[in-house]
Amino acid sequence: MNRMRFLVTAGPTREPIDPVRYMTNRSSGRMGYALAGAARHEGHEVVLISGPTTLDVPPGVDFIHVETAQQMYEAVRDMVRDVDVAILSAAVADYRPVHVAQQKIKKSEGRVLLELERTPDILASMREEFSFTGVLVGFAAETQHLISNAREKLLRKGCDMIVANDVSQPGIGFGSTENEVTLVLPDREIQLPRESKEWLAMRIVEHALTLLP
Repeated sequence: MNRMRFLVTAGPTREPIDPVRYMTNRSSGRMGYALAGAARHEGHEVVLISGPTTLDVPPGVDFIHVETAQQMYEAVRDMVRDVDVAILSAAVADYRPVHVAQQKIKKSEGRVLLELERTPDILASMREEFSFTGVLVGFAAETQHLISNAREKLLRKGCDMIVANDVSQPGIGFGSTENEVTLVLPDREIQLPRESKEWLAMRIVEHALTLLP
């Protein structure tokens, strides 16, 4: 196998509400960092674009730190031009506050209403907006209808493979060291057993490489 160039996204994003508060999610980034490490272990060049985590960057991996969904969108857009394989595993926020308060919002009686707007859809932008023609791997973290939802996402966003996992199951998914996933491809599904995220990352990278022309 020739030396390929991978782009991997990982971790959560943080969408600011005011100078001290933000919206985020439960992603630890462990799966994305494992994927970056696996691709580098196999001798490939890797760019890892990550939201805030407490993880160490795998040795030999080029690293770009971002905070918000907009920053991740721009980083992917700028780096994807010469990439052979893109694995977008980051848990990017779907919404962000329309208005970010310049000063800390003080506690008051009654409710506080927060108006939200959609963030840019990075996975959906890869083909048409970024003109990416390489192997595109997305993730689907679902709580129901795992395979049907993943297959719909595969088709709608122009992916070559979706890594689907049921985050409602205890002990796997967000924040855990293990996961159990199904690789959803246009013509088949491949069930991978419950294993460490590092082991699963190697299998995902191996399958992604088989999709190269």
